[in-house]
Amino acid sequence: MNLIEPILMELSREAETTRKMLERVPPEHLGWKPHEKSMSLARLATHIAEIPGWAPIVLQQDAFVLSDDYTPAVAGDVAELLEMFDKNVAAASEAMKDQPNERLLATWQLKRGEDVLLEMPRVAAIRGLLLNHMIHHRGQLSVYLRLKNVPLPPVYGPTADEGI
Repeated sequence: MNLIEPILMELSREAETTRKMLERVPPEHLGWKPHEKSMSLARLATHIAEIPGWAPIVLQQDAFVLSDDYTPAVAGDVAELLEMFDKNVAAASEAMKDQPNERLLATWQLKRGEDVLLEMPRVAAIRGLLLNHMIHHRGQLSVYLRLKNVPLPPVYGPTADEGI
């Protein structure tokens, strides 16, 4: 069995749920933050939309070097956010679909300059840095939406707002 098959199935399922959450981002509150140290709603949602786009980087490069002059992207509206997310999920699926197990088990690194911050098999980077990371921030987004009285879609079961 190819190691990527269950991950592709999980990405598909999680992306569907994540998209439903992103669709509910209230445009009138894009600049809102629940705390001064928090990301804005627009930045958090944009970050979630960006994460699947990391899959081709992990799969095609042996290392990614973080840049000190990185400026975080912020979608200007919900349509841009959804377009970014859909494009990145499609790119992730395409990049993953034919990966041989040998490539998935090969080491990948996250670096800052010459310093290695993380080193792990590519399959672990895809699982942790992509899927787990997206799910974590989707949970944050659900709190932001709840604080703005936006009804939440079902994620792994019914919410107080909607049944399954």
